[in-house]
Amino acid sequence: MNSHVPGTSKTAGQASALGAASACWLKSLDRIERTKVADPAIRVMQRGIRALPLGGMRDVLRGRPLGHPLHPVLVQVPIGCWLSAAVLEVVPGAQRAATTLTGVGLVGVAPAAIAGWADWADLPPEQARVGLAHAACNAAAVTCYALSLAARLRGRPARGRLWSLGGLAAVAVTGALGGHVAYRQAVGAHPAS
Repeated sequence: MNSHVPGTSKTAGQASALGAASACWLKSLDRIERTKVADPAIRVMQRGIRALPLGGMRDVLRGRPLGHPLHPVLVQVPIGCWLSAAVLEVVPGAQRAATTLTGVGLVGVAPAAIAGWADWADLPPEQARVGLAHAACNAAAVTCYALSLAARLRGRPARGRLWSLGGLAAVAVTGALGGHVAYRQAVGAHPAS
């Protein structure tokens, strides 16, 4: 008897590919969490951030008045602007709007980064390591979007779109890293792969 159901092998193959990609991602995160090479720099940076004379502003940056961290709220500005700019790239005549959103997203990075560093300064080593990778990936995204804006303002929209695509890819990776830091903190370590 043939028990083959049409379409199930493709779905099973997709699930298998997704499972393999997930396992690879978690393995990479596990490596980052366990790699101690940056620990001396991390300790110095964390101490330096904690030593800043921020007074009550530290609680604001950490989101205490909200009851939850401020950083995830603030990152909505650059992410929302850049994602919207990507959508507008395919709308005829919307290139000026895409350029504006790219610039607004860049302006929104500073408050989000400041709040993120305030949170990062108190993270335990495993999360701080992933957080540092998150920050490095953010720097790559910001660089791509700054180059995109510069290209657009110089009348090179095609080059600007390419830099935006690179920036959006970096935003996807950094968002996944940041989500791992946040959820690892909330639920503990992920199961070993």
